[in-house]
Amino acid sequence: MKQKMSHRRQGSIDLLETFGVVNENGSEISSMPPVQPPLTFDYVLVAKISEDENNHIFKKQTAFIETLKNKLNVYKFGDEDDKVFYCIRAPEHTFETYRYLLKVSDACNWSCEQQGTIPQSTRIRIVDFILHHTCIESEGVSEYLPDLMKKNVFETHFCLHEKREQKDLKQSWARWSACFKGQPITNVRNYLGEKVALYFLWLGWYTFLLIPASVIGLIVFLYGVAFYNTSPLIKEVCQSKVIMCPLCDKTCRVWELSDTCMYAKVSLLFDNEGTVAFAMFMAVWATVFLEFWKRHRSSYVCAWKVFDWCEEEEELILEIVNNARCELKIHRHSYLRSTIVLVLVTLMLLIIIGLTHVLVVCRVIATVLLAENSPWKVITENSQTVAVMLGAVLHYITITVMTRVNCTVAMKLSEIENKHSHAAIERSFTVKMFIFQFFTMFSSLIYTAFFLGRINGHPGGYVRISGIWRLEECHPSGCLTDLFIQMSVIMVLKQTFNNIFEYSGPWFSRWLKRKKTNKFRRRCFKCYKKECMNAKEGSELCENCKLEEMHRNYSLIKTDRFSLFNEFLEMVIQFSFTTIFVAAFPLAPLLALLNNIIEIRLDAIKMVSLERRLVPTKANDIGVWTDVLEVIGVLAVIANGLVIGISSDFIPRLVYQYFYGPCASSSATGIACMAGYINNTLSIANISDERVRDDFTSVQMVTYSGINVTHCSYRDYRSNEDFSLTNQFWVILAARLVFIILFEHVVVTFKCVASWFVPASPLDVRNERLYDKLSRLKEELRAQRAHQDTLTKLNENGNAKRTSKQKKANKLNSM
Repeated sequence: MKQKMSHRRQGSIDLLETFGVVNENGSEISSMPPVQPPLTFDYVLVAKISEDENNHIFKKQTAFIETLKNKLNVYKFGDEDDKVFYCIRAPEHTFETYRYLLKVSDACNWSCEQQGTIPQSTRIRIVDFILHHTCIESEGVSEYLPDLMKKNVFETHFCLHEKREQKDLKQSWARWSACFKGQPITNVRNYLGEKVALYFLWLGWYTFLLIPASVIGLIVFLYGVAFYNTSPLIKEVCQSKVIMCPLCDKTCRVWELSDTCMYAKVSLLFDNEGTVAFAMFMAVWATVFLEFWKRHRSSYVCAWKVFDWCEEEEELILEIVNNARCELKIHRHSYLRSTIVLVLVTLMLLIIIGLTHVLVVCRVIATVLLAENSPWKVITENSQTVAVMLGAVLHYITITVMTRVNCTVAMKLSEIENKHSHAAIERSFTVKMFIFQFFTMFSSLIYTAFFLGRINGHPGGYVRISGIWRLEECHPSGCLTDLFIQMSVIMVLKQTFNNIFEYSGPWFSRWLKRKKTNKFRRRCFKCYKKECMNAKEGSELCENCKLEEMHRNYSLIKTDRFSLFNEFLEMVIQFSFTTIFVAAFPLAPLLALLNNIIEIRLDAIKMVSLERRLVPTKANDIGVWTDVLEVIGVLAVIANGLVIGISSDFIPRLVYQYFYGPCASSSATGIACMAGYINNTLSIANISDERVRDDFTSVQMVTYSGINVTHCSYRDYRSNEDFSLTNQFWVILAARLVFIILFEHVVVTFKCVASWFVPASPLDVRNERLYDKLSRLKEELRAQRAHQDTLTKLNENGNAKRTSKQKKANKLNSM
């Protein structure tokens, strides 16, 4: 017996609501936004009033408005601030054309279910497209709205917030008290469009899955806290009498290994046995997150009837709506342009990597200057640690500056490629911008993780910059400590300052501009049209209220097509920090979780209350960001395997325990297997060696207690006579390579299994789509048969009439 298919909410959406990610109030999700006639206008253009009619700016302004009037209805409003508002409303035949073209299209025919008035979000999107694709001719050159704005012909443009919907979103979503409540994703989609709604759905799911990652990362951290007091390695460091070689030239002296007791305890908090398991978990976690995200996305876009929607096809439809005689933009590929872009991208990456080298040099010089010139003893003794922290702060400043530079360069390169559609331009820009930002963020971290302390040489053979400054060494407690310090400083600074400026900037700007709108509000209060305060559907506001609405929206922060891109980029970079080097910083998921709880409401408040309304954009996915996240997941496997295999002491400890330690012999009993490990990792440099004497002065070889030493130790596996690498170094290197290969193969296998086990589309979605297609085909068949029956009846009636006339004619002839 066949099971009857009926419309119901997808199970994936119910699951999200159970988890508290969304809040749809248990109701079925509507496929189309609710239709409400606009109280004011669809769009507003703002310009300065010009009294000189011969002014070229005024002429261009007038010409553009006249051209626009051939397509749209334009109304002019002036105010006392020398500004003119051109208010735009599209005629109904524009939307009828749009709806018909959607119905006959291949990928966008879901809209045929919508009858009656077009929703306001669609009206805004159509008007915005027409506005940006209307041009005037000036000296034989076509000038579009962005070109006219650069020449100050127009000041700005924006779509208006709708008070009723804005108020509802403020109460249910865009407020701080709703931080721990689910998001009304469908209401967000109705007001801000599918693209924004999918961003918040993705961010909500990402934040929710950070909870288990944060808990496990915290457990790994607490595991180190619980055992660092009893660790034999910590005891060996804290009780050691070993004298270590100076960490810098001239002023740095020899020091005791026991001085790093506290740092050794801190390093064990994140460099312990649990780190390996946590790194494997996070690599699989990234795959599970993405696969389940694809399922949730499928459920929502299926419910919204945009599963098969195509951005490029709708752009063609809008081109026809704007100009019925438009010509096709043919796909073209220029190998010359591609080569130029490739060369420029490579050059930009070399510049970014060069900045990393500058940061390295700055840290080296800072270490020397702090050690030689600092008036504080605590800074002199810890000059290397302070230099690492200063380098991290300088890295954050570099990131902030380079973000703007990268954006400009990526946009110029996308323009050089001359893509055929806005969707293609956006994809190209996104990929380039992410690559530039990734190298800006991670070049310094990659150096710290994989090169710091490995290319600096050894006593008697130090590598120097310009033959003067010694390259910096790893932190005395291990190379992973430097990576931990740098990541923690960057994440805390970036998230804290970004959130502060992201909220306080728009809020303060709105507060300054609010005084200008108060006079219109007072003027409106004096009018007697009380229906303006509680306007009903189908009614319009009075002139004062319309002007007040325009000023209220004008005073908000400007938005553009990159507003949502910037939010995505910020979160994807955070996702990179959370997964790629998580082995060095297990608390990264916890910091990301705390940030995202605030970030969701911060972005909501910005988009609803502090910024002008974003142009609602349709989408059925987060676009190229899905591919970017897939790449990050692969990089996370590689990077974490390299961090554990190369940067941490996990492999050297295992090799010592099973091959060189007390337990290497099966007859050893009752002895701590790691006893003597610290001394085993140290090599000795004798001051009697002439090469060593060239690197260290006699003053440096005197301890702070005044004892002259004849030798010092340093971290490396080298011979005490000729500084050649020992056999143990090569055994450890082989073990590192074996571990990296095994780690990556095992994790990739788990990722593939997880990807296969979680299908991208739930069965409910597949059945729903088949049901919709079946219903649509039946409806088309019924309409075709009804049309055929009508034609048949008309033909029968026509034949009957012809037969009757023929009979009458025959009778007349027979008479």
